[in-house]
Amino acid sequence: MQEKFKELEDKIGIEFNDKNLLIQAFCHRSYLNEHPDFGLGQNERLEFLGDAVLELVVTNYLYFNYPEEPEGELTAWRAALVNTKEIGDTAERLEFHKFLLLSKGERNEGGKAKLCILADTFEALVGAIYLDRGYDVAADFVKEHLISKLPRIIELGLYRDPKSELQEKAQEGLGITPSYDVLEESGPDHQKHFVMGVFLNDKLIGKGQGSSKKEAEEEAAKTALSRKSWLKSK
Repeated sequence: MQEKFKELEDKIGIEFNDKNLLIQAFCHRSYLNEHPDFGLGQNERLEFLGDAVLELVVTNYLYFNYPEEPEGELTAWRAALVNTKEIGDTAERLEFHKFLLLSKGERNEGGKAKLCILADTFEALVGAIYLDRGYDVAADFVKEHLISKLPRIIELGLYRDPKSELQEKAQEGLGITPSYDVLEESGPDHQKHFVMGVFLNDKLIGKGQGSSKKEAEEEAAKTALSRKSWLKSK
């Protein structure tokens, strides 16, 4: 197994002193159910640590590189960088799915569940890098693979709250306040999946999916803004 993860070390350009930390970062709790004698723990504690390191790295970068920006703008930029979609997409681009240690059931899951697992794994890897190689190496990794997305996020206005923007546009242009309703709900309590619709009066103008109603509503608002050509220009 260490040979397999050597490929990952080469890909991210970081050689671990403790290879087990790297492997553990990719071990989902479901894997241990099928491999109780694996010998390593699952990655949730590393994820907990990595989440904090990730937020500190991003906050530190924003604070020192954008000294003229107000706190509210920096907060919005940070939220746009460290959300599940951006982190999950980054992990997918790095092909982390090739190295995930999952149960057969979890491996067969797709879509949102997979994206969440990839995002959690990215955070766990940041935690593992921090423990094994220190803050500076972890920060360089985050800057190269995640913070590098920031110019695009700022240029395209991807940090704006889509629900607030949709409400503003709808009220200004039509005198109507958008409303949201659940179109579909599925999955067990610990892994819910929602499809939400956003309506102007009784007309459906956008749909969105997510692991929470809030997330699905935001996606629905983004869809509606795009369809109505109400996206703010860059």
